[in-house]
Formats: sequence, C-alpha cells, structure tokens
Amino acid sequence: MDIRMFVLFAWVCNVVSAGFIDMDTPIDKRKTKSLVDGTMYDLVMSDEFNVPNRTFKDGHDPVWTALDKSDDDASSAGGGSLQFYNSSFVTTTENGMLKMSAQAEKTEWNRYDHVKKEWKKEKTYFKSGMVQSWDKFCFTGGIVEIDIIFPGNPYVGGLWPAVWMLGNLGRATYEASTNNIWPWSFDKCDRELQDAQHLSACNKQNHYGMHPNQGRGATEIDIIEVMTGDSGGPFEETDPPIELPYADFTLQVAPGVIKNRPHSGDAPVRKDTITKRGEVEFRAQTWYDDLVLEGNTSINPFFYGTYLAETKPNEPVTRTKKQAFQADAVGVVHQLTPAHFNQSHTFRLEWQPGRGGRLDWFVKAHKIESTNGTSSIEGDGEGQDWVRAFSLKDESLDKLMGSKIPIEPSHLIMNIAISSTWGFPYDTPAWCEKCFDCEDPKCACSFHSGFCSMMNSGKVAMYLDSIRVYQSNDSTAHVGANHTLGCDPPEFPTKEWIEGHEYRYMRNPPFVLEDKKPLRKVQFGGGICKTDRDCGAHIKNINLTESYNRMSEQRRTSDGDQQQVVTTEGRGKCVKEKILESFISVLVKRKVYASAMRDLQDLTARHKITLMIIPVPKN
Repeated sequence: MDIRMFVLFAWVCNVVSAGFIDMDTPIDKRKTKSLVDGTMYDLVMSDEFNVPNRTFKDGHDPVWTALDKSDDDASSAGGGSLQFYNSSFVTTTENGMLKMSAQAEKTEWNRYDHVKKEWKKEKTYFKSGMVQSWDKFCFTGGIVEIDIIFPGNPYVGGLWPAVWMLGNLGRATYEASTNNIWPWSFDKCDRELQDAQHLSACNKQNHYGMHPNQGRGATEIDIIEVMTGDSGGPFEETDPPIELPYADFTLQVAPGVIKNRPHSGDAPVRKDTITKRGEVEFRAQTWYDDLVLEGNTSINPFFYGTYLAETKPNEPVTRTKKQAFQADAVGVVHQLTPAHFNQSHTFRLEWQPGRGGRLDWFVKAHKIESTNGTSSIEGDGEGQDWVRAFSLKDESLDKLMGSKIPIEPSHLIMNIAISSTWGFPYDTPAWCEKCFDCEDPKCACSFHSGFCSMMNSGKVAMYLDSIRVYQSNDSTAHVGANHTLGCDPPEFPTKEWIEGHEYRYMRNPPFVLEDKKPLRKVQFGGGICKTDRDCGAHIKNINLTESYNRMSEQRRTSDGDQQQVVTTEGRGKCVKEKILESFISVLVKRKVYASAMRDLQDLTARHKITLMIIPVPKN
C-alpha cells in the first residue's frame, strides 16, 4: 500500500479556562457563589488528583512543577530552612489525593562559594515536597478553595505546611528572583523607597517589557500556613484564646511600618495607656486598622513581618544598606483541632485585586443546639456553613502605608517546609549544640520531643483532595479590579522580564548544569497504552463551565445523584511502537520526513498548533 502523509491541524484554544479544568470536577462544583458579593463565579482551574501515581518532576505536568533543590532561605542572615525539596516526595494516591511527604533523610551536594572561590560541601537532613504553578498557571483575582489534610502530629512542633500564592515575577525558593521584589505591592513614587523596590513607580523606564512609572512586585498571599506543637494551653496574647495547633492567614506586603511597630509576642497597643499622674505609660503602636476577625480567630501577635537587612557575604543575594526595607505580615491565627490532621477540611480565599479590593479568608463550621443556646463548631469535618475568619480591605493598607491589595498575576504553591525558625524550640539551654541531625544524639535538644521519631516513621504526609479556582465574568459585581487569567497579562507583564533574567529563576550550581531554561518543556504523548481509552482527548470549548450541555460527541454516565461528563473528541489512538517506526522509516526513505517535519515544527511553534500525523492509503 502506497503511503502519503496526511496532516491534521488542531488549533489550540487560547482561552486558559478550557485547558486548566479537571474533567473529574463534579458538575455542582463548576460554579460557586461568592460569600462576599453574592454573585456566581465560574470555575477556571481545578485539579481533583483522581489519577493515581502522577509525577510532577519538572517537565512532567502542564500545571504543576515539583522542585528538586535546596531552599535558598538557609543563609548566613539567619534563615532556617532545613529541608531539601525532592520531586519524588509528591505523587497522587489510589483514592484520589495529592500526597506530599516529608521525612528525615540526608542530602549532600557541593556548592560553589563565590566569596572564597571554592566548592563547599552542603548537607540537609530532611526531605520534603513543594509543587508550584509558576509561569504555567497564574490568575489575578477570584476564589481559591482547597480540601486538605495537614501532616504530622498536631502536638509536635517543627513542620511548616502551607498553601500560598506568589506573584509571577518571583519564584518561590529562588531568592535571586525575589530580592527587592518580594513582597512589594506599592504603585506610588517614593524616592526614599526607590532603591528598595527594584521595580519602582519612580522608574521612568523599567525595561524588559515593563510599563514606565508602574510599581511592581512579587506579592504574597498565604491561603493557609500551619503551626503545630503543644503550648500547654491558650496563649495569653491572643483574643479570643488560641493554642497550638493553629493556622495563619496572612498578607505579606511592602513597604512596611518603620516606627513604633508592635512588639513580637504582644498584641498591638491601640490606645495610649495613661498613669494616674497623667503620664503616658505605653504609647499606642502603629498598625493596620479595621481588620475584621470572626470565629476562633485572633490577631497574630507572634509575627508582624520581616526586616530585609543589608546582606552579608556569601548569601544567595546582595542587598545594600540603601536597599534594606521592612515588610509587614498582616495576619491572624485561627484555631485548629486534631481532626484537621486526619480528615479533610475546606478552606477558601476570596481575592478582589488592586485598589479598592479586599481579601477574605473562610473556614467551615456547623451549628449545634444545646441548653446554652446555639453555638458554632469548627474542625470536626462536618462543617457545612462558611465562617468568615479574616477580612482585610484595601483602605486599611492605603491609609497606613500607601500599599494596596495585590494585583499581580500569581501562581499557586503547596509545600511542607522544616525550619528552625518555625515551631522549633526557642528556649534551648546554653549547653545545647545547635544541630539538626536526628541520627546525632547531640542534636536531640534542638528538637521537640517526638519530632525525630515522627520524621523517621515514613508516615508524615499532607494530602489535598482538590484545589479549585473560580473567577467572575462581571466586573461590576465585585470591588477592585477585573479578574484575569494568565501569567503575562498586558497590564502586568512578566514574560520579557523573566526571559531577560532567566538565571534568577534557575537552580544554583551544580543543579543548574542539568537545566537549559527555568522550566523544561512538558512532554506530551509517548505514554504506555493498551487501548484507545488510555490515550488523552482534547477539549476545545471556550467556556467549559457553560458548554457542558451543548458539547458534541459526549456521553453522560450517572453515578448516583452525580453526573459525570465524558468526551471522546480528539482522542488519540493506541498504536504499536513497531507500526509507528515502520511508518516513519517509509517517510525517511522517501526523503520527505526531515524537511517536512522541520517546516511543520516551525509552523506549529509560531502559531501554537497541535500537530498529529497519520498514514492514509492513496486513492
């Protein structure tokens, strides 16, 4: 049979919402009602993690990238990261969960010391996982909802699990990318702050595709961070009383308050305290007003932000005295229970970006009736009623520091860190040698009791049942700026900046020797298959949420009360490898394959076309 080449072009939909929605997301979860403005939001991204044994190594997944690197925060300035991120510590389970593990395991490598110009041995004693959607999936504004089980023993301190967001101009753990960019959310020209904010509104030309006189940054919104341990009861500084374990809901923002800041460990003093003789005993401190807290939530009195000082030699980045600045952490602590560590709970963030916007964190509870009246119960996993734990409006930021609710295109991050500055003993005796090797008896005093046995158990893991992002199509329905999708929106571009500073987004030697770009190309095809149903299909509708009822070539299957849509449009064919090799060899013999493929690859790259080549018999 004579063979000629038939080329089928399938135009890739440029609408991001179609490509980032998991087909396993239940129909009733394709929309959600805002708990702030009361309008309906459409699903634009979801991952149900129902496919088991997924891998997230760089280049393996179109949305997520699991890291294989150390955390640069371990620096001579006092950073305390103790883990090495390993992509094999992130996978999916048979029962439809993302599983992120952590354990005591040594990692050794050689690092080049640019100050002494020599290679040095580095070592960490723990491994864990981090996945991020940096430069793959970004969004500005909307609703993020997660179903999560936290890792470890709730009463043993030392783990730092988190789900958070970072502006795409910065990449988490790559400190060269965030230096003097994190966590700025400031679009005013202040000459005293210009050196500290690398992309300042004072800059008439920011270069690399950036708009002139536009202040930019890598803003951080912490959807949830968890602190574990045994506090022996509620902390006196919290109101209402909060004890360990608890969650943090935080906006990290710069510029920060310089003078008369609240003291770590104490709640902010809101009014001057006057003695009987009329003298000021305690002066009111400067902090953000009109913060709304509900339920089992208190102002976080333990962390008000970070001072990014002039750097020391041999740190991952360089910052001069004029570039030093204060960042604020505007946040709360919220009570958790042991149930949060053994069954799934739902958390929600509603983000209305930019000037006039707001941030609202929600948790789930349910009401019970008792002889004492009606009370709200959280943490038992039975909650169906949303409780607004924390609200922060843009007016609070603008009034105090001129900063604003983040408006940067942001990516999602999920990780477990182990840090000597988070939940570790802070009152160790003078004789205690500061070391963090669970195998070394001298280091035992640096850990909480039970930490090393927990980390050696092989059972420490954080589980996510799902993560979903919703956005509004009606800009008049909510405060703040419009919701957008993409990592490089025209109003807040990032692409040229990243391309012009690629080294800042890449791993340090020796790991960078394996990389040509910050991200490897995602591989498509070539998987193992037995039948055609093992091959993927292409969804090409514009608005996936609204198009399910009118999609062609689909069939519906009923599973109880829940319907699931299955599409076979564009499904690939399972072909034996020998048949494919035979077809290619025919093309090569006819001397058409090489030149044709070069032309087609150039065409597909320029026009974002998906190419499928199939053999057909000649008429």
